[in-house]
Amino acid sequence: MDKFKKVMIYCLGLFFLAMGVTFSIKSQLGISPVNSIPYVLSLISGIEQGHVIIAVFTVFILVQVVLLKKDFKLINVFQIVFSTVFGYFVTFTNAIFSFPSPDSYFLKLGLLFISMILVAVGIIFYLRAEIIPMPAEGCMIAIQKITKKEFYKIKYSFDVSMVLVSIVLSILFLGGLNGVREGTIIAAIGIGKIIGFMERRFKSQIHRLVRFIQT
Repeated sequence: MDKFKKVMIYCLGLFFLAMGVTFSIKSQLGISPVNSIPYVLSLISGIEQGHVIIAVFTVFILVQVVLLKKDFKLINVFQIVFSTVFGYFVTFTNAIFSFPSPDSYFLKLGLLFISMILVAVGIIFYLRAEIIPMPAEGCMIAIQKITKKEFYKIKYSFDVSMVLVSIVLSILFLGGLNGVREGTIIAAIGIGKIIGFMERRFKSQIHRLVRFIQT
C-alpha cells in the first residue's frame, strides 16, 4: 500500500472517530473514556481542557517510550500533531451534525450506541493504515506488543482504567462525579467489545473495503 492510500484509510478512520465523538456529545450521557481524565484534571486545576489533553497525551507517549524502549519509533512523537488534526475533524463533524440533542433518554442511548459503533470503526480503519496511532491507542499497542493479548481486550481494560481513575480524582478533589456519567462507563465497557466483535464478524468485509480503497 503506497503512502497516499495509507493516508486515505487513516483519514477515513479519523473521520469515523470524529463522528463518534460528535454523536457522543449529542447523547449528553457523559464524556468519552479517553477524555475523562483530562476533563476532570481540567476542572481540578482550572487549566483549559485542550492544554490538559496535550499534557495527558504526552504522558501516553512517554509510557510508550518506557514500555517499548529501543523499539519505540521516533516518528510516533508526531502523534500529538495528528491529535490536533483530529480536533479539526471533530469541529467539522460537529458542524455537519448540528441537530439539537434529544430530550428522550432512549434516543440519547441510541445516539450513544451509534457513537460507540463509529468510534470502533474509526479505530479499526486508522490502525489498519499503520501510519501513526493516536496517543491513547499507541499506548494500547505498546501494551499489546508486550502482553501479546488481543487489542480489543486491552482497549476494554484501558478504557475502564481511565474511567475508574477519573471517578476517583473527581470524588477526591471535586466532591462528586463531574463529566463521568453512565454513557462514559457504557462506552468504556462496550467499545472494546464492539471492536472485537467487528474484527471477528466482519473481518473479510473490512479487508475487502480496505483493498477497494487501495485500488
